[in-house]
Order: sequence, then C-alpha cells, then structure tokens
Amino acid sequence: MASASLLPFLIPVFVIAGLLVLLVTLNVLARVQGGRYVRPIGMALMKVPFLKNWLQKASRANLERKNPELASAMAKLERSGVQNDPQRAQAALSRLSASERRAWLDAAGEEGAIPEPMHRQQRRQAAKLKKRR
Repeated sequence: MASASLLPFLIPVFVIAGLLVLLVTLNVLARVQGGRYVRPIGMALMKVPFLKNWLQKASRANLERKNPELASAMAKLERSGVQNDPQRAQAALSRLSASERRAWLDAAGEEGAIPEPMHRQQRRQAAKLKKRR
C-alpha cells in the first residue's frame, strides 16, 4: 500500500532517469566511429521544426565559440544562398575576408567538400568502388 501512494511522486524521477539514459546513449553513439551512428538520429530530429531551429542555434553558438572566423564566413555564405549554386558560391567567397576565406577553406577541406585532383588510375579505382556499392 505504501509503495502505491509513493508512485506518483516517483514519476519525475523516472522521467529524469529516462532522459539521462537517452543522453548517455547519444553520447556513446557520438563517440563511436566519429558519430556515424548518431548522424541518422540527428537528421531525423532535424525534420521536427522546433528541434531543427534549436539544433541550428546550438550548432551556430558552438561554432562561434570555437571558430569565430568560420562562423562569420558561414553566416555570410548562408545569407548569399550558396547551397546549390556554385557560381553564387564563388561570388560569395570573393566577398569574404582573408581570414574568413582561410577558415572556410580549411573546414571544407576537412569535410572533404574540396575534392583532391585525381589521376586516371585513381579515378578508375573510385569508379570500381562506386560500382561495388
């Protein structure tokens, strides 16, 4: 009887424990293979409108803390609308300051957005790998 009357008071404890388990699980997934398993979860969360805005704001704030030049460059590029138009991207890159351009190119190089020039043998190997997938 005493445990039944105590159960409503323990509901917040169970909710907090559940959220804690969820956060620990996401943290572990983020550390395994560079976040390979948490990326699909993040992409699914980005489909929810209020979560998308919240995650973008948090990401932008984190980037501003870690690399202010890159954050400034990203803000300028987003305002220019360069996501799908390479000509706009080139024009927007010319308007960045030297430090912003350097920060953006460093980040793009780390992400693999700037392909390295390949010779014929490397192109053939890449084509074979694509066919196997």
